[in-house]
Amino acid sequence: MFALTPQAAATTDTEDNPYTISVNVKTGGDGVEGVTVTATGEGTEEFEAVTNKMGLAQIGVPSKDIPWQVTVDEDTLPEDVKAPTGFQFEQEVKFGATSNAVKNFILVTGERHTTSFADQVLSRAVNGLNFGLMLGLAAIGLSLVFGTTGLSNFAHGEMVTFGAIGALLFSTVLNIPIWIAIPLAVVFAAVFGLGMDAGLWRPLRRKGIGTVQLMIVSIGLSLALRYVFQIFIGGGTSMLPGRSSETIPGLGPIKLTMTDAISMGVSIVVILCFAWWFMRTKMGRATRAVADNSSLAAASGIDVDRVVRVVWVLAAALAGLSGVLWAYFRPGIRWDMGTSVLLLMFAAVTLGGLGTAFGALVGSIIVGLLVELSTLWIPSDLKNVGALVVLIVILLFRPQGILGRKERIG
Repeated sequence: MFALTPQAAATTDTEDNPYTISVNVKTGGDGVEGVTVTATGEGTEEFEAVTNKMGLAQIGVPSKDIPWQVTVDEDTLPEDVKAPTGFQFEQEVKFGATSNAVKNFILVTGERHTTSFADQVLSRAVNGLNFGLMLGLAAIGLSLVFGTTGLSNFAHGEMVTFGAIGALLFSTVLNIPIWIAIPLAVVFAAVFGLGMDAGLWRPLRRKGIGTVQLMIVSIGLSLALRYVFQIFIGGGTSMLPGRSSETIPGLGPIKLTMTDAISMGVSIVVILCFAWWFMRTKMGRATRAVADNSSLAAASGIDVDRVVRVVWVLAAALAGLSGVLWAYFRPGIRWDMGTSVLLLMFAAVTLGGLGTAFGALVGSIIVGLLVELSTLWIPSDLKNVGALVVLIVILLFRPQGILGRKERIG
């Protein structure tokens, strides 16, 4: 079992209750303190805890093999906090493969109107930039694979999930410190990408399978991996250790946690390292040559198979890192978490220019900003749709994408 934040939430965990239900009660991104939450299971007593100032409470329960009903006591909510329309004060929680399950309760506050529109724009723009950077890590790999092989890999979202599950495995099952578990998860994802290329994609390429057939194979692979993940970790949400919900003071309207700041810093450093590799190294130049014209690159003496192999390893590693950062941003790990951002990755790649790595990064940042800023005008459930609509509009005027070239189309 692990702590979700540096400052532990109120908990009923004992030796008789070795499993933990972590409850987040939040409003506008801030935790709601002093709220009583209870958990009841069939044939068990009632277990209770109270949220701390970060809105977190940890309820220890004796079993993870039964569904638990988690209830928020409405009478303990602060006066300025209320439930939105359709809010359920009692929700079911099921455990996955780990000893921790998570349930989020999102409320609203009557003080929300005091935040000015400009402050909301600034705060959400920072969140959008953070989301765009981590989306860019995955989209760069997706774009490189398309540029070098012509494959639209619909299983790329599962590579994102694989990285997050790897970090969960190393940190909670093997009890490795999270700062070691994350690099191990990235290496694990890279090895997975190498294995997928050696065991599946390279044999199919050598048989001369067309790109449409390869795309259909990737769809089937995506479905298979997704449900393997569900069998492995269950249908619930699991949390990675070390996440902090406390915002950094002194940033005005910007609500940025230390976890978010580290995530942005890691994303920027990795992207800069990739840019140096892509532009300055021999393998990076070979990758660009294969992406531009693989036949001409082969005629020039470039080992195309080796380049493609490196691209698969790099794409899987970047996707795995993106999955770890995405697990902290959401927060939580689910068996289908990669699928939820797959269309946004494709949107970013298409918007930036098919097959262009830097175009994928630019497209990802634009998509991330659109997704977060669009919630100022449309319901949050539709924010991904807004990004896709803008994608369609932009492509009507520039079908090759922002950094793409016209000769790549048609």
